[in-house]
Amino acid sequence: MRLSFGMEARQIQTQKLAPKMIQSMEILQLPVLALQERIEQEMNENPLLETQEEEIDEYSADEAENPNSPTEDEQELVVKDNQSNSEDFERLANMDNDMPQNFDDFRTSANRAQEAADRQHDMMANAMERPESLNDYLMHQLAEMEIDSEVELIAERIISTLDARNGGYFKTSLRDLLPVEHTDEDLGRAEEALRVVQSLDPPGIAARDLRECLLNQLTPDIDHYEELKVIISLHLEDLAENRLPVIEKSTGLSIERIQLAKHEFHHLNPKPGAAFLATHVPIVTPDVTVDIDRDGQYVVRLEDDRVPTLRISEYYRQRLSDPKITTEERDFIRRKVEAANWLIEAIQQRRTTVQRVAQSIVDYQKRFLDDGPEFIEPLKMQQIADQVGVHVTTISRAVDDKWIQTPRGIFPLKRFFVGGTRSEDGDDVAWDTIRIRLTELIEREDKQKPFSDDDLVGELGKLGLTVARRTITKYRKKLGIPSSRQRKDWSLAKKSSREEE
Repeated sequence: MRLSFGMEARQIQTQKLAPKMIQSMEILQLPVLALQERIEQEMNENPLLETQEEEIDEYSADEAENPNSPTEDEQELVVKDNQSNSEDFERLANMDNDMPQNFDDFRTSANRAQEAADRQHDMMANAMERPESLNDYLMHQLAEMEIDSEVELIAERIISTLDARNGGYFKTSLRDLLPVEHTDEDLGRAEEALRVVQSLDPPGIAARDLRECLLNQLTPDIDHYEELKVIISLHLEDLAENRLPVIEKSTGLSIERIQLAKHEFHHLNPKPGAAFLATHVPIVTPDVTVDIDRDGQYVVRLEDDRVPTLRISEYYRQRLSDPKITTEERDFIRRKVEAANWLIEAIQQRRTTVQRVAQSIVDYQKRFLDDGPEFIEPLKMQQIADQVGVHVTTISRAVDDKWIQTPRGIFPLKRFFVGGTRSEDGDDVAWDTIRIRLTELIEREDKQKPFSDDDLVGELGKLGLTVARRTITKYRKKLGIPSSRQRKDWSLAKKSSREEE
């Protein structure tokens, strides 16, 4: 192979997205709350943008008498790089002369400034107080204890290593908290400090493993204390796998006593520090709502009442009629007009696309709305794309992070896109339907002889649903349903065995 250095000309074909197309896709993907924030940001950056409501009192008498008649400034304003745009600028120059004359006055209007101040005040008033962290909670308890100062210092170091995200376990070696040349006496103080921290609330905190965490939560006054202490110490894995006969054989405890201890076991907390994690419940705001019209048909309505209708400021249109306007000033207005038109067009395109996509989804999933989630139909994005007449990526952006309010509750739009399989009759059946049927079968099974995954395949087959065993296993695990051995009630099995004898 020969290597050479030099210059050569090659003709290649590449695809590049225009800035206008990129902005349109970004706007389409935004949920309604994010769209409001984006519009506020654009209005702060582009002084030519304003809302229709700000100038509602400036309409002429003719416009008030004929609100539906088109006016000159309602025509689309388009500024193109490859044209002189003389007609557009001439139309701009013919606007009323009621606006300020100082181009450099970019100050925010009084109304907009007041609205921004009100929003800021509301945010401060409604801001949640930062919850107490796990470390602060433990340090406050430690400060109230009367212990040796050196032990207290090591205890503080131990607390500083605890993390609520891993449940509050102590994952660091005690030796790592001491000087390199520490003595046995220092190590003894560290062990004492660990015991002090483990005595704090919540019970089980600062444990080095799950077994220690659970044992530290046991107190002699709880029911079945002795049984739990033995089972957790020696048979924690057997208990988790529901191997109760193994525990019975090893400990001599009866199945009934083990079952009672197991019930008490479920009251213990494997992650005591997790309670201090800051939980954030997102506010769900629907982008579309499903209404029922007089004919009983489902009709989609956009929830964008709070999204302002934008227009281009007449003041900056007027600036173009000023004979003293500079080339730099004209170019500035030209760029901002172009950016404003792109945004207005992208918002309108978003409205149209989201409504058409949502309506198509609702029309397809009518049985879901009529009869419930178990009647959802298999649906792919490509089907909606073909029906609406857009690319499948447009459908993906149109439904991304958007919610729909229906008579059956509020759902993400993506909820209605599900895969499926074929029934014996040749009908399409959604995977959601299979999951619901699977849950129903397990709820009704005999707990003495619970269904294995192979049994579940057969039971679904009786319902006309053909599903592979590996699919059953996958869905069972995804639903958090234990295996058949873990679901078996050994006390019932023992009772039945004694009755047969």
